[in-house]
Amino acid sequence: MAQIAAGQAQAQAPLVEAAARGDLARLQALLRGGADIEQRNAGGRTAVLAATAGNHLEAVRALIARGADVNAQDRQRDSAFLLAGASGFTEIVRATLAAGADLKSTNRYGGTALIPACHHGHVDTVRLLLTTPIEVDHVNNLGWTALLEAVILGDGGPAHTEIVRMLIEHKAGVNIADRDGVTPLQHATRRGQQNVARLLAKAGAR
Repeated sequence: MAQIAAGQAQAQAPLVEAAARGDLARLQALLRGGADIEQRNAGGRTAVLAATAGNHLEAVRALIARGADVNAQDRQRDSAFLLAGASGFTEIVRATLAAGADLKSTNRYGGTALIPACHHGHVDTVRLLLTTPIEVDHVNNLGWTALLEAVILGDGGPAHTEIVRMLIEHKAGVNIADRDGVTPLQHATRRGQQNVARLLAKAGAR
């Protein structure tokens, strides 16, 4: 029965389905026909979020132009803005910022868009987000800042090293420790991330 109910809910969300496919012509036809721009599927996903998940930039832009809410979150707390940040879809992040993305919004881990972007090594996305007033030292539910996440979950390679450099440049707290009292420099040293450790030490990390 649950599967039938989910299928019925999905069938009642044609705009979301079209957005997930990046079917711009279908999207526009549905919108001209009066489809609800904030229509949701069984998972609470809106059309603009579905388009974002598929990295369908033109569909995202078309939906935003019709007033789609880029901060609308689904049942697992993804929004177009948050998911684009975590996925490294920089141009979609740019579009959502122009459409009023909530920089203080958080995902299911309690992190802002900046934190997973740092985790996954999305250099261009991090660079863009750092041009906004987003909180650099926001702490997520794991007790990690963007800097800690870049070190703990990063690989110390060129992308994560550049992200650490940018975070330092934007005054990230280099001595904000995790819940166990371990600092970014200590994490970097333990992980053999020599270039990251060098940058942190130069910035006054302990």
